[in-house]
Amino acid sequence: MTFQELKIIEPILKALTIQEYFVPTPIQAESIPVLLQGKDILGSAQTGTGKTAAFAIPILQNLHLEKQQNKSKRTIKALVLAPTRELALQIHDNFKEYGRNLDIKTTVIYGGVPQSKQVRVLNQGIDILVATPGRLLDLIQQRKLTLSNVSYLVLDEADRMLDMGFVKDVKKIVSMVKKERQTMFFSATMPNAIMSLAKEILDNPVRIMVSPEEETIDKIKQSIYYVEKKKKINLLVDLLKKKELKSVLVFSRTKHGANRIVKELDHLNIRAEAIHGNKSQGARQRALALFKAKRIRVLVATDIAARGIDVDELSHVINYDLPDVAETYIHRIGRTGRAGLGGSAISFCSQDEADLLKDIQKHIKMTIAVEKDSVYSIELTNTSFNVKNDRSSRNNKPTNHSKHQKSYSRKRTKNNKVKPKNFSKYDSRNQSKHS
Repeated sequence: MTFQELKIIEPILKALTIQEYFVPTPIQAESIPVLLQGKDILGSAQTGTGKTAAFAIPILQNLHLEKQQNKSKRTIKALVLAPTRELALQIHDNFKEYGRNLDIKTTVIYGGVPQSKQVRVLNQGIDILVATPGRLLDLIQQRKLTLSNVSYLVLDEADRMLDMGFVKDVKKIVSMVKKERQTMFFSATMPNAIMSLAKEILDNPVRIMVSPEEETIDKIKQSIYYVEKKKKINLLVDLLKKKELKSVLVFSRTKHGANRIVKELDHLNIRAEAIHGNKSQGARQRALALFKAKRIRVLVATDIAARGIDVDELSHVINYDLPDVAETYIHRIGRTGRAGLGGSAISFCSQDEADLLKDIQKHIKMTIAVEKDSVYSIELTNTSFNVKNDRSSRNNKPTNHSKHQKSYSRKRTKNNKVKPKNFSKYDSRNQSKHS
């Protein structure tokens, strides 16, 4: 199948040709005809499957055809919500690429930067708005924009918006959009909370599920090193000496951890940059630009900041810390092996992460090959994913905080209430884990 067969109009086809897009991906082939018919969609797709084009192309085409029939004043007709700045910028860039031959204006708004420039662009009139929830609500409250004319609504990476606590904001935004609209809801995972939200905002949607996790796994070479936690940085440095690690995205569980990794690498004259929530938007964009231009070889990121990082020919992903949620492993390694290309994913696992490894291997239904060629390799116990796994014991308390949990449980008053001082200390330690 080709894009011509999907009845895409000529101006968009020309733009796709410039991007060297000739054959639609599975989610594009399934979504585009449905969306051109005006139906709602509930889509499940892993990262790197061409999801943005799946909704951007139909929106651009429909808006273009509407403009030909009714050349009214520019107002926001389409709204795309994204959880992170990086993803919002990426979606905005894609809209501009696909709509380069159309009289459609697109802009992006997000927090972390002054709003004055964003407001000036909005005042000039736009057709498509890509936004993060926080900045969008800020500008609405200041009466800088209205969503009353939005006919196309996209929620991208809905599961991540849930993780980041944006659900209330999303519901508030949806209530400001026209009821007579077309809604596109995309999420890599579909937990109960996401399904509940989808039922609230979608009208008789077409369910589309493509790119099973096995496909992503099959084209990516995976391996794991058992290593002491304190020796992870030594192992990373050793691996970076290998020439085949041409571009490396390193995942850290925390912002502090990402900064520490970059600092250690800098001391050894290995240039690296970090991307996480504490970095300014300008710093994040500069770091990503340097990485894409191959002026730096190593980018260290937390999971939240990594959403939206789309780098061509990323050779390696390294899980410096294993993720707390098994599904996140798929999203991480999916940053390599994009667009049908191969890639490698290397993970580090210390003894306190053995249960996390079991969860991951159960989730992907395979045993990850163990590498023992490093002087820092050690033997771990209890790593087989055939061992009975008790997830419930870790749902709310990270395994590497067991000492603090014991202290927390012991220091109670007679009426079984935790002393405020101790609770605050415990809570702040947990909060530091969230990026």
